[in-house]
Amino acid sequence: MANEKYHPDKLLASKPFRGEGKKIIGIGASTGGVDAIARILQALPLNLPPIVITQHIPEGFSTSFAHRLDNISALSVVEVTERMTLKPSCAYLAPGGRHMLIENKTGEYIATPLDGDRITRHKPSVDIMFRSLNNAAGKNALAIIMTGMGDDGSIGIHELFLNGSYTIAQDEDSCIVFGMPKQAISRGSICDIVSLDNIPEKIVQFSHGNLKRKK
Repeated sequence: MANEKYHPDKLLASKPFRGEGKKIIGIGASTGGVDAIARILQALPLNLPPIVITQHIPEGFSTSFAHRLDNISALSVVEVTERMTLKPSCAYLAPGGRHMLIENKTGEYIATPLDGDRITRHKPSVDIMFRSLNNAAGKNALAIIMTGMGDDGSIGIHELFLNGSYTIAQDEDSCIVFGMPKQAISRGSICDIVSLDNIPEKIVQFSHGNLKRKK
């Protein structure tokens, strides 16, 4: 059924990565996310780990969004329309109408577009990106869940949190819709609740090894 809510298990098994590895950053957003993500990327410097982004966006609109982000950011921003190796100082956007899967191949991160069912009612799904990030990077990832309606991302970010990742939720005051962050917070999956304007600083801190989980 079109309205059935599929769990990430339908498309991708959970196989958490437990080892050491390169840093990587994942951002998930929905309603209000287009402008919020633009503000973040506009404020970021170069020399950061790869950033992967899933924004709920229809097919046909993600290409122009990636171009817009690339134009306003010091980072190189590309849409993941084919299998590609992730590089520092670059951001990678899930294509509209397809999921984005992150894999770890001999220590390098690979992004691949993936078709299939809607997961948590979305394609691209933040849950699929976050679960694949946990499978590929585990505690080496920073996961950020931002403004959006519903609960997509709450399963994947919970898995990342349990596996030692640093997790951030955008605060209610700076969200257009507080649904997605609220769901992640309510599950006990979040290390830090941060305003939109302070998220870039957290990304830089993580990149430099200065963002640590409290024991």
